[in-house]
Amino acid sequence: MVKSSTDLMAERLRELENRTPDVEASAVVSVDGLIIASALPENVEEDRVSAMSAAMLSLGERISGELGRGLLEQVYIHGNDGYVLLMAVGSDAVLTALARPKAKLGLVLLEMERAASDLAQWVDA
Repeated sequence: MVKSSTDLMAERLRELENRTPDVEASAVVSVDGLIIASALPENVEEDRVSAMSAAMLSLGERISGELGRGLLEQVYIHGNDGYVLLMAVGSDAVLTALARPKAKLGLVLLEMERAASDLAQWVDA
């Protein structure tokens, strides 16, 4: 049986979480705010994550451009209970990851970069 690109992306997201225990959940979201693939726990609303991810990406891109910081590479938010990290996947999607409060951010971002590179082949297909 041939797997769909959505299934392949979901597998890659689970692999990200397995390689990096600090990542609690992840999703690939379109720039329009729609879930493309996810490995989110049941208590996390996909629609909410996708809409907020698209809004954060849009605002981050605008801020980066307006303040002369170049093309946006990543956005992260640090709260008391952990991090929300966003990274571009090609030009039409974003990888969103939820990480633990004491996450090793260097490792998380490295694994996210690797995952984003892999995911881009299916997003752009």
